[in-house]
Amino acid sequence: MIKPITQVTNEKALKNAIERFKQLGIILPTFKQLRNPDLIPQKIKDQLKNIGLWDLNPLNLFRITWKNEPKEIGGLYGDVNYLEIPRELTGVNARIVLLVGKYFPTGAHKVGAAYGCLVPQIVTGGFDPTFHKAVWPSTGNYCRGGAFDSKIMGTESVAILPEEMSKERFEWLRDVIGSEVIATHGCESNVKEIYDKVWEIRKTRPECVIFNQFDEFGNPAWHYNTTGPAIEEVFNKLKSEKSKLAGFVSATGSAGTIAAGDYLKKQMTELKIIASEALQCPTLLNNGFGGHRIEGIGDKHVPWIHNSKNTDMITAIDDEDCMRIFRLFNEKEGQKYLLSIGIEKEFIDKINLLGISGISNTLSAIKAAKYYEMTEEDFVFTLATDSADMYGSRLEELENEKGEYSVLQAAKDLEKCIFGQQVDHAKELNYYDRKAIHNLKYFTWIEQQAKDLEDLNQLWYDREIWDTMFNQVERWDELIEDFNKKTGLV
Repeated sequence: MIKPITQVTNEKALKNAIERFKQLGIILPTFKQLRNPDLIPQKIKDQLKNIGLWDLNPLNLFRITWKNEPKEIGGLYGDVNYLEIPRELTGVNARIVLLVGKYFPTGAHKVGAAYGCLVPQIVTGGFDPTFHKAVWPSTGNYCRGGAFDSKIMGTESVAILPEEMSKERFEWLRDVIGSEVIATHGCESNVKEIYDKVWEIRKTRPECVIFNQFDEFGNPAWHYNTTGPAIEEVFNKLKSEKSKLAGFVSATGSAGTIAAGDYLKKQMTELKIIASEALQCPTLLNNGFGGHRIEGIGDKHVPWIHNSKNTDMITAIDDEDCMRIFRLFNEKEGQKYLLSIGIEKEFIDKINLLGISGISNTLSAIKAAKYYEMTEEDFVFTLATDSADMYGSRLEELENEKGEYSVLQAAKDLEKCIFGQQVDHAKELNYYDRKAIHNLKYFTWIEQQAKDLEDLNQLWYDREIWDTMFNQVERWDELIEDFNKKTGLV
């Protein structure tokens, strides 16, 4: 049976971790502090004033929050970082708002999901930093976040990701973090190849502990308790008396981020949770398969931790639309065109906050707004997981492939790829559609990954299991506070 992590499992490993953290001066933030940095001790805030956002410093664990000041060096905390897309650019009446992931350490919010997976094992003795290596299987940002967390927690990491991911990812992992990097065959969609490598490691390297974002409940638990409340906070800031939080869009990916929708639906039962995927690999939409270029969203299977009972709609986005809009937003001629049609320069200066998956999420939000005929009173929230900074090499590749970008091409791309989004390649789910998505887990997780059929059925029929797994952070905070006391650092 699936159970939360609540008790110490290895006293010796826990003792080793406490001693290692004491020696290195590592203090673990609680989930409450990451959700509300006002709870972080002033002593730590004072030290952060001299530390860069991406520095390999243990105190940057306290920057795993949506509320970092948007500064590269010495920033503290403020409101949640977000960006609203102007209606003149979306072509819909609904207000589309993205949380911004750039101002996390590593430049992407996945560092939080990785923290949610690693820390519960450290404070219960499931991971011994003096012996174990943390293995982070991923299609990009999660393994970067995991490698970062591992490094500043005094342990070694192994990053696994497809060989066709952007070169910036590989260079940073090797040159900055010093992680062992394993490049598996294929592109964004080749998740099984990652799993095959994980099985090999599991059988041959006893020092390795696997933190698989696709089945680790620490991933959605972090988003449920951090991302969900951050969205709620921004909505409460922007709303008027008649406003409604009508939709939350998330790429299915590892099914971590989409758990923010589970939190929001508890607060606003009419909310629609829209799962987004690539049209070139429409696994949830019609059991499809294939490769695509929307980096960081993973697919061709259903993650173990996806609560499909709460998913209301599936949308599939053409990766060609994403790449064309990526150029529109980041090429000089594209920005020049946006300025000429009345988009404010203040917004254009921030448009690089959207990476490729953030653009895909925005297109899904537009599609959902059109499908549900949303009005100016409706809000749709989604996320910019990372920024354009991660994909400079992709712009170079596109220029080599397509030629120099022009104002004429910008006009074509805006009209076709944004204003031209329709309600095709979308499916509103009924009860049995949701169950069909859940049942797809069988082929990956029971047949390939050796999980128990009893557990698969528990995830569908046990009405308490999802709340139990999402809310175990309350117990983790108790364990973190006890751990910190034993290091003598607080």
